Amino acid sequence: MPILASFMVPHPPLIVPDIGGGRETQVSETIRSYDQVGQQIAKLAPETIIITSPHAILYSDYFHISPGKNAKGSFAMFRAPNVKFHQDYDEDLVDAISDIAYKEGLPAGTMGDREPELDHGTMVPLYFIEKYYKDFKLVRIGLSGLPLVDHYKLGTFIARAVEQTGRRVVFVASGDLSHKLQESGPYGFTKEGPEYDDRIMDVMGRAAFGELFDFDEAFCDKAAECGHRSFVIMAGAWDGRNVRATRLSHQDVTGVGYGICTFYPDAENALLPERRFLKKYLSEKEEALQKQKDSSDVYVQLARLSLETYVREGYRIRIPEDLKKLESGGFIPDELLLERAGAFVSIHKQGKLRGCIGTISPTAQNLAKEIAQNAVSAATRDPRFDPIRPEELPWLEINVDVLGEPEDIDSISDLNVKCYGVIVSTRDGRRGLLLPDIDGVDDEEQQVAIAMSKGGIQPHEDYFLQRFEVVRHW
Repeated sequence: MPILASFMVPHPPLIVPDIGGGRETQVSETIRSYDQVGQQIAKLAPETIIITSPHAILYSDYFHISPGKNAKGSFAMFRAPNVKFHQDYDEDLVDAISDIAYKEGLPAGTMGDREPELDHGTMVPLYFIEKYYKDFKLVRIGLSGLPLVDHYKLGTFIARAVEQTGRRVVFVASGDLSHKLQESGPYGFTKEGPEYDDRIMDVMGRAAFGELFDFDEAFCDKAAECGHRSFVIMAGAWDGRNVRATRLSHQDVTGVGYGICTFYPDAENALLPERRFLKKYLSEKEEALQKQKDSSDVYVQLARLSLETYVREGYRIRIPEDLKKLESGGFIPDELLLERAGAFVSIHKQGKLRGCIGTISPTAQNLAKEIAQNAVSAATRDPRFDPIRPEELPWLEINVDVLGEPEDIDSISDLNVKCYGVIVSTRDGRRGLLLPDIDGVDDEEQQVAIAMSKGGIQPHEDYFLQRFEVVRHW
């Protein structure tokens, strides 16, 4: 049985009267819409409600599904301990989702349950649902740091598990919108804040779920959105199905966006090829990546050859013998074999960083070997990520930065975040580096702060600055 309906809802504790203490009246439109959601769910009488929450357990590389027979929680941390919840979990549906994800190679399941109590991203929706309906079990799922396509895939697996178990299910995607809508708000204002809210309410109001992939990570970060990945999982649960969307409300009076939409299958509930948004997106992405590979210069070709050879076959390419394998028409710049320089290799997958390793000063016999060895390191030794797997290779975007000689500078005013990279060093040998022109790094102070953090350097310590230029190859 397909999912009965789904709902996009926010989770501000403020709207619970015991917490708001009268202040909830400023978001009365959101409360009215939330009551409609509760009433609609009661009318559907689901056996199970799935809630995806940004405030459930979150891992960078794993989707956590809450395990066990039940869970409880309260709003004690919001000074309303009398508002309590005790909810049974649908263990069969949890097992079905976990099994499908395991068989499909998606990292999702019930491991790592370090916070068993219900979170407020789950309890706020439960508060409004339980005003009207209580005879249901719960499945609670956290988000992850994985790409949007993996969130969408999880949604498709959830839909498969629902049909497999025959459950009557409602899906609730919990998540606030931008947290930066007003200067007077708790998080301030950025122009990306209202831009995000306008875009997401338009996309969700049309059930144009394929457009959810078009939200750039840096844009979402600047907007300080909360629920985007939650909405993407929900969208994946409707993959291939025509959906009737209704926009109930949107408010931004507190400086944080609260949006509510409802989604129901159309009367026929037929599967439609044009609604297979993930398949379409991956096809378009694969075509674009192939064009990018075909147009990449010899430096990037070298990095790709090095990391693909190592990931697939387990050995490092030979320099200069294996350069003949490059698609550069036989032309190898003299710089690669005759000069030495530091170089960074950056790898992205579906818009997210997947590895970046480099050298400030040259360590190899020539630049070609520098790039080749750093490509392997970026793919397999970046401590922030698991080693790249062979099945990921077609989806990787690679760029190579060749570093110029660092020069000492007197102050941050000598930097330009778009033109110069920065090295922050201490007398005891600690160093942190940040490349220039990185998405999401908008000013020199931020650039220096990130470099200091990477080097383990505190602001109160004595340090000195250097800048360098790069030649970036795509």
